[in-house]
Amino acid sequence: MKVLDRFRERELERIRDAVGQAEQRTSGEIVTYIVLECDAYPEAAWRGASLGALVGMGAGFAAQHYQEMVVSALWVSTVWWVLVPTFIGLLLGLLLGGAVDAIRRRLVHAEVLAHRVGLRAESAFLEEQVFDTRERTGILLFVALFERRVVVLGDEGINSRVEQAEWTAIIERMIAELKQARPAEAILGGVEDCGLLLERHGVARRADDTDELDNEPRLRER
Repeated sequence: MKVLDRFRERELERIRDAVGQAEQRTSGEIVTYIVLECDAYPEAAWRGASLGALVGMGAGFAAQHYQEMVVSALWVSTVWWVLVPTFIGLLLGLLLGGAVDAIRRRLVHAEVLAHRVGLRAESAFLEEQVFDTRERTGILLFVALFERRVVVLGDEGINSRVEQAEWTAIIERMIAELKQARPAEAILGGVEDCGLLLERHGVARRADDTDELDNEPRLRER
């Protein structure tokens, strides 16, 4: 699946329009940046393989014990009772750990997810030159779909006015929507919340204000 497959064209238009509307009320510049995932996380597949092999081995020992106790006529070497289920478990774990998002997320430590999302968000902030506005009022709204994590990075002209707790409240509301598989609604809500937050903190729009950063959502696979 590609990142574009997660959105309808109309949803992308709504996000673009929401950014424009928020920027009409303040001098802030909001950049929405969406990635399908921040890393390949190969460790998830190998951890899945390891767990699958252990489960298969345990199942093989149990089955071998059952065979000896109940159906001894179907005697098979202990080596085969253990080897075959272990190999099958390894393959299943490798496939599931590498392909099923819900399992992949559980096989990667939360701290690792947070770290890699944070690094990717910082890279996006520089890539999109969110810092390059007249009053240093750029905001990056970074959404990682696989990780179900959000990072909001404000430039110094905004961070000097906004408390971290206020950003955290926006992030938590967005993550709640992501967990309900509603990425477009999460982003739309985040954009609106950022606009209202800037208004409350007096980041006023100047008479000669111009649109310094493109309103189109940035979509990346990684």
